[in-house]
Amino acid sequence: MKPSPVIICLLFLITCFPEIHAQTKLSDQHDQISPLTTAFVYPERIVWKEGNVMHDEYLLRKGNGQANLHNPHTVILKNDQDHRKSSVLLDFGKEMNASLDIITGMWGGNNLPKSVRIRFGESVSEAMSEIGVKGATNDHALRDFTMQVPWLGRNRSGESGFRFVRIDFLEPNAELHLREVRAVATYRDVPYLGSFKSSDERLNKIWEVGAYTVHINMQDYLWDGIKRDRLVWVGDLHPEVATVNAVFGFNDVVPKSLDLAKESTPLPSWMSGHSSYSMWWIILHYDWYMNHGNKAYLAEQQGYLQGLVKQIIGKVVDGTEQMDGARFLDWPSSEDSIAVHAGLQALTIKSLENASFLFEVLNDRSSKKLCDETVAEMRKKVPAHNNSKQAAALLSLVGLMDANTAYTDVLAVGGAKNFSTFYGYYMLEAMAKAGKYQEAMDIISTYWGAMLDLGATTFWEDFNMDWLPNAARIDELVPEGKTDIHADFGAYCYLGLRHSLAHGWASGPTAWMSSHILGIQVAEPGGKVYTVKPHLGDLTWAEGTFPTPYGLIHVKHVMENGRVKSVIKAPKEVKIIQ
Repeated sequence: MKPSPVIICLLFLITCFPEIHAQTKLSDQHDQISPLTTAFVYPERIVWKEGNVMHDEYLLRKGNGQANLHNPHTVILKNDQDHRKSSVLLDFGKEMNASLDIITGMWGGNNLPKSVRIRFGESVSEAMSEIGVKGATNDHALRDFTMQVPWLGRNRSGESGFRFVRIDFLEPNAELHLREVRAVATYRDVPYLGSFKSSDERLNKIWEVGAYTVHINMQDYLWDGIKRDRLVWVGDLHPEVATVNAVFGFNDVVPKSLDLAKESTPLPSWMSGHSSYSMWWIILHYDWYMNHGNKAYLAEQQGYLQGLVKQIIGKVVDGTEQMDGARFLDWPSSEDSIAVHAGLQALTIKSLENASFLFEVLNDRSSKKLCDETVAEMRKKVPAHNNSKQAAALLSLVGLMDANTAYTDVLAVGGAKNFSTFYGYYMLEAMAKAGKYQEAMDIISTYWGAMLDLGATTFWEDFNMDWLPNAARIDELVPEGKTDIHADFGAYCYLGLRHSLAHGWASGPTAWMSSHILGIQVAEPGGKVYTVKPHLGDLTWAEGTFPTPYGLIHVKHVMENGRVKSVIKAPKEVKIIQ
């Protein structure tokens, strides 16, 4: 048989230009390999529908993603000539970073593409919203848009953070045939090495949700939010990295994110425009070195660290911080300049003490001396906390305020009132320092647990106990007379539906429970020595694992006759101090 002209042409090109043949293999032309993978997630529930939607129960069936001439389970959205739209609202069961796959069948009349409007929502009310109303936005990722779907084919949207999806069929006097609608979740396929179980199922669930909230934010970089704030905010990383260490162990998303912050912030700029966030960068490197002990990686930071420390010290006058840039702890404390000063004084001390330790590791005596001399002067100045839980927590943690006084006078007042999802982690840490472990567990159950009671599957950018009275769940249409907790609240940059309901900085209880209930804390650099000092409070037992560079530490603690009996197993390279 004589080869066709097309085959002859291809053979000629491959012979004369062999690089064309090489490039036919994807693996030979990549510049980077993505650390991310995908999974198909199907709806679990039809929340609402309107218009003429037939056989919508088929949307809950798992398919194969392939358009097919055989369409026995077709969902039909039919619009009449009066332009009434047919719509359906789907619940995918949990929040995720994902796109949407729509697989179509065959409709009559013509084979032209059909237009649909897609609305993603972290809550039902957000999926039902209009852009510009009550904070609904397309910031950072499109979550309200129109797309076309082909006849007998498939189309995929861009990504956002969502749990709920509303689909409106827009074509008048027409039908849309759907074989499948599925989410395409993007995530790092890494095991949950750390674990936590106890006699309190509510605490167990909170630990898991905190871990999951960080996991879905472990994308190309470690983001703060998957809907809004798909960015590397360095201060926000600190609770997230504590959770990464407790749950996943080493993951390159952390150094990659720290390096991005450094590379995108030439001195004398502050990271993210915040002086405190540059301080958190130092604290993060200290924590990362303690847990993983990579001295070569630490040495890569030395030049920048030297310059940053000199810049920070240059903003300290007579032992008092006078930081410029954005003066920020967290949003709820942002209007309290007295509290912000107290917090910045404490953070400056903390970051310089951590830097001193790192300079000692790097044998940089002159830089260490600068840190130590500045800290000594700063410790002579004790700023007022102004009854701010954020300020009192930080002052307590660096020893500028007695831990028991901080608890009694400030942290205990009103219980979970005036907690925040970000700085709540440091409030819990300060409570532990005062020995108030059961009280901290009660706060975790009350404050973070309240989000679960409202239908959350991830923890939020902020939460206020004052929002609770008469609030509807986020996984239901808001009933008449109820408050819409997503649309009706929020402040600062997170007004209404702009509020992120999957924010990694809210994961603090996960790290805290591993550290204080299981009692596992790294004691020396490199993850070779850990203390195990459990605090069960009212729990009858707790058990779990903690990842180290050499394998897992396994612990089981049981309360017997008023005392804790522990069984501990660790890799042979790891020393345990009880």
